[in-house]
Amino acid sequence: MKASAIHPSSRALVIAAGWALTLAAAGMASSARAQAPTAFLDPSLTPRARAAALVSAMTLEEKAGQLKHAAPAIPRLGVPAYNWWSEGLHGVARAGEATVFPQAIGMAATWDAPMIHGIADTIATEFRAKYVEKRAPDGGSAQYRGLTVWSPNINIFRDPRWGRGQETWGEDPHLTAEMGVAFATGLQGDDPTYYKTVATAKHFAVHSGPEADRHRDDIHPSAHDLEDTYLPAFKALVTRAKVESVMCAYNAVDGAPACANRPLLVDRLRRDWGFSGHVVSDCAAIADVFQPTSHGYVKTAEEAAAVSIKAGTDLFCAEFGPNKSSDIAPIVDAVRHGLLSQGELDQAVERLFVARLRLGLFDPPAKVPYFKITAADNDTPAHRALSLEAAKASMVLLKNDGLLPLKAAPARIAVIGPNADSLDALVGNYNGTPSKPVTVLAGLRERFPDARIDFVEGTGWTAAPREDVPDAVLKDLKVETFQGLDLAGPASAAEAAANASFSWGRPQRQARTTSMRWTGVLTPTETGVHRFTVSGEGGYRVIVDGRTVVDAWTRARDSAPDGEVALTAGKASAIVVEANQLGERGELRLQWSRPSRGADAAVAAAKDADLVVFVGGLTAKLEGEEMSVRAPGFVGGDRTSLDLPAPQEGLLERLRTTGKPVVLVLMNGSAMSVNWADAHLPAIVEAWYPGGEGGRAVAGLLAGDFSPAGRLPVTFYRSADQLPAFKDYGMAGRTYRYFAGEALYPFGHGLSYTRFAYGKPVLARAAVKAGDSQSVSVAVTNSGARDGDEVVQLYVSRDVTGAPVRSLHGFQRVRLKAGETRRVSFQLDGAAMSVVAADGSRSIASGPVSLWIGGGQPVARPGLDKPAGVEARFTVSGSKGLAN
Repeated sequence: MKASAIHPSSRALVIAAGWALTLAAAGMASSARAQAPTAFLDPSLTPRARAAALVSAMTLEEKAGQLKHAAPAIPRLGVPAYNWWSEGLHGVARAGEATVFPQAIGMAATWDAPMIHGIADTIATEFRAKYVEKRAPDGGSAQYRGLTVWSPNINIFRDPRWGRGQETWGEDPHLTAEMGVAFATGLQGDDPTYYKTVATAKHFAVHSGPEADRHRDDIHPSAHDLEDTYLPAFKALVTRAKVESVMCAYNAVDGAPACANRPLLVDRLRRDWGFSGHVVSDCAAIADVFQPTSHGYVKTAEEAAAVSIKAGTDLFCAEFGPNKSSDIAPIVDAVRHGLLSQGELDQAVERLFVARLRLGLFDPPAKVPYFKITAADNDTPAHRALSLEAAKASMVLLKNDGLLPLKAAPARIAVIGPNADSLDALVGNYNGTPSKPVTVLAGLRERFPDARIDFVEGTGWTAAPREDVPDAVLKDLKVETFQGLDLAGPASAAEAAANASFSWGRPQRQARTTSMRWTGVLTPTETGVHRFTVSGEGGYRVIVDGRTVVDAWTRARDSAPDGEVALTAGKASAIVVEANQLGERGELRLQWSRPSRGADAAVAAAKDADLVVFVGGLTAKLEGEEMSVRAPGFVGGDRTSLDLPAPQEGLLERLRTTGKPVVLVLMNGSAMSVNWADAHLPAIVEAWYPGGEGGRAVAGLLAGDFSPAGRLPVTFYRSADQLPAFKDYGMAGRTYRYFAGEALYPFGHGLSYTRFAYGKPVLARAAVKAGDSQSVSVAVTNSGARDGDEVVQLYVSRDVTGAPVRSLHGFQRVRLKAGETRRVSFQLDGAAMSVVAADGSRSIASGPVSLWIGGGQPVARPGLDKPAGVEARFTVSGSKGLAN
């Protein structure tokens, strides 16, 4: 019977029955549960008292086992297994179909904290639905289907080259804190007793690339930057959102790995901020503590376990022992050898059970309101509708010379570019699977049903558009396997194959000693120049009709050569593909680019069109978490250039020569230096990785179904050359707060289809004493001809040593009908008027405070007008120090 077919009045009974069956499946019948301490089973006691009672009944080995992210069952005490690892960055991730919201950086572009709170609440609902939908065989939770969500990522996106910046809420501490608090409180719910899910603030602390060096980098931030930039969002989530979990980072800070860093985890997090939840390591970060190729902070796994637990890390994700093992022996040995006390271990285990108790996992379902959620509550039409609204709200109109909104539906549209029909470009990373994804191409066809829409990819992201060579064009293919990397000696195995593709896989990933050769016949279906390459890690060659088309047997990781060969439709050619295992995973696929998908075909389509929509940018296969990328401008998951990849820009330049209007739609997770496009194209839209409904949002924006109101949560620089070195964590010259150059598009920028006017600001007082609050309000009018949203932004400037150029300290997204006026109010506390000194101390100094309230920063550049807004000024008398 489907869950949706169960009558609501019967759901509680069904859930309760399922709860009982779960206990029985784990070997936890009433006789087993009777061995659990009575206090542990008593819901009238505090979670801390209940957890302490349970832990007191455990053996050393049982306690150590609970520190693993895949915590085993303890049948004799009635404790089911539990897998702590779940990802929920912008929807339930890695657990099958779920509602996929815009990537975090796109949600940040909404500047709408109430919407983000609602999104997180929806994500928590879907986690509850996944939890009851599929349980592990032993009665515990399956990985990625638990209720402990390892999100949000509140690291500061200090440098646009960082591949994981897409997971953050941008470059500003205040915007990150407000969005992070909204997201965390939405995940955890509003019940006074039980969490809906557990939220995790990560990665603590001072973490933002480079990806390739994250396991060994030791960051030494200045005391000023630590307090001014890197810690405020974490403090907000701990003190205001009461986040239950914090994840410590891979990198070291001031000599100590983040997961073994007492100044961070004990002094700042628990003592200064009063954090009482649990700390989880980033995955395999405990192994980094002792591995000589990483931090090498201590010599052995048991020392690493001891120093991390003593510093306040309670839960170990993934491998933490030698040989990439998650065996509990290092923890047990640390206690037996006197490196760690029983009390210190008990404290960590108790914290973990407090979290599970507050999720209601040991209480009758009737007592836990969130157990009313069923599997039918996942990926509902209402949830997908919210995803669409979020995608619309995230769209940023970067440039518009009047082309948009379209005055009339074009009769013929040419849709071009690598992201136009790409699912990857919708979902970003750490994502779920949308059940009904709408790409930009699909969205345009849906919105303009009467138009002729021609789609030609034209280019791939960094090279010619590639696709796997289909099985149907390969015949009589045979694969031979050789021991060693050089195809030497007789083949150790030979067999028929459907395609030239293979994955050595994880079990053999350390060997790296195999090479392979495929031979067969290739019969193409098109006439013209075809370009061949082999994706994945390892060296390779492609030989067609005896001629070596591509020779990349030994090559740099950041280059992926293509080889051209003219082929005739229906004419067979002999093909040989050779490859060896150079990379860790050693997987490869033979790929090609066909003539019909190339640049010439795209230009021809543009010449026949009334409108050209080029959908380009990046993908999470180019920017992301610690990965091998072979493409100019990218390395290790990070970027070395902020430019639009050369093949995309080259095609854009050719499309412009057709004389047809070209709209550039960017889909990416980080800033792009689209200088040529800004100078030559009439309209540019930043769509981010917009989620499962993203194509509908883009089409609606072009059509004028809504007025765009997204604002940039990051600075779009003109070039990476404007920035300090990537590995320099000093904030001087970074982000709008300390950048003195001219940006392409500034933080907070975004255009609209209507206009807004600001009245004279009203201050509560002309002067305040240091430490007192100040309020300011302003009338905002939609002075245009159509309804729209305005993002009202409040910036504070102080002419005091250590102060940034300006700093965001308030924002509200307001919806105004044409001609409507609304008064928007802000409250400034002492912290908003404070400045951080070189020694890291925060204080309020006497003197003037300058305010700007407007639709963006008070900056202008050639071709980009200063946004509407007004200035205000008041004075602070006296001075006062503030606690960090």
